[in-house]
Amino acid sequence: MSEAATATTLDPARHAYSMPLDQIDVSDPELFRTNSFWPYFERLRREDPVHYTRDSAYGPYWAITKYKDIMQVETSHQVFSSDTGLGGITIQDGNAKLGLPMFIAMDPPKHDIQRKTVSPIVSPENLAKLEGTIRGRVGMILDGLPVNETFDWVERVSIELTTQMLATLFDFPWEDRRKLTRWSDVATAEPGSGIIDSWEQKMAEVKECGDYFARLWNERVNAPPGNDLVSMMAHSDAMRHMSPEEFLGNLLLLIVGGNDTTRNSISGGLLALNENPAEYRKLRDNPELIASMVPEIIRWQTPLAHMRRTAKVDTVLGGKTIKAGDKVVMWYVSGNRDEDAIERPNDFIIDRARPRQHLSFGFGIHRCVGNRLAELQLKIVWEEILKRWPDKQIEVMAEPRRVHSSFVKGYETLPVRIPA
Repeated sequence: MSEAATATTLDPARHAYSMPLDQIDVSDPELFRTNSFWPYFERLRREDPVHYTRDSAYGPYWAITKYKDIMQVETSHQVFSSDTGLGGITIQDGNAKLGLPMFIAMDPPKHDIQRKTVSPIVSPENLAKLEGTIRGRVGMILDGLPVNETFDWVERVSIELTTQMLATLFDFPWEDRRKLTRWSDVATAEPGSGIIDSWEQKMAEVKECGDYFARLWNERVNAPPGNDLVSMMAHSDAMRHMSPEEFLGNLLLLIVGGNDTTRNSISGGLLALNENPAEYRKLRDNPELIASMVPEIIRWQTPLAHMRRTAKVDTVLGGKTIKAGDKVVMWYVSGNRDEDAIERPNDFIIDRARPRQHLSFGFGIHRCVGNRLAELQLKIVWEEILKRWPDKQIEVMAEPRRVHSSFVKGYETLPVRIPA
């Protein structure tokens, strides 16, 4: 465990401001597991917003912590590459040692062509068709919850809803849907996270995912085109000739994108409202505020803490010279708390004037393709909660257990109780 991580159990704010600036390494997963990373980012935003970390478990990298600098990187794909061959999109090189090509880890034009293939599944027309299905499932999940006893919100609500949604998008065998949850967790995990014990185990489980989906591909490529993601890829000129590695890479992208972000925002929203009871009262008094609360939850939670790029040429950012080949990490979790970009960024405010001004979905050509589906699921969850318990607050009973990761900012457990 690093020196920074050891200090998290003591006084993270004091430690963050007393240690030498050049020794700050915000990539340590232990900082995220203990939720003690905030003062380190605060100091970097104030004193060194484009910060070079020479020594980390992931090698040297630039930490980009201000909203405007992150936006500059996001919108300069000619300078900052997402390509797997150069390192990919996470601080862990080569997509956590998998090295699989996927369209989020590609540059134009190939990125644009593949993204266009799968985007119809989240078109406004298709979301309108899905809304009734989502509402019915949310209702069944909520109606099955125990009253006046403590249970795990992550397991019973957040995971179950998002896994059902993924199974629908892939037309995946319903009885096996929890495999999707497992593969999502494995895809972003590192040894020591509590999810996998070794890189070999990770590779073996990812291969299991690839083998399972290869069977679905073979069934659907020989059947008439359907409306699920596997069929869309199998019947498109842009993706039907993908290598097995590229098919698996895109699958993992869609699984993680459809699972982790929504799942952790469903949990994070409930936690935020418990930590801010005045906002919960405001919501109960005016359920119309769900529309602005949903993007505020997504900003507040920031379910993916960072995205990474690699500089293709020497360039200057925030007055610092970044060399070709350097690893550049955009810390969305910091940009979403930037006082120069967002008013009162550390406050959870469900009726913000500009709630969509956040970085949680990324920006530019790589902006999350499923952002509207994520928002729709959150909107329906809160509409259905307020219908069932209009005058009660679902109570968080203990601190959540957080994910040991500096990429996925999420929750393993969140103990809650619905009052009788």
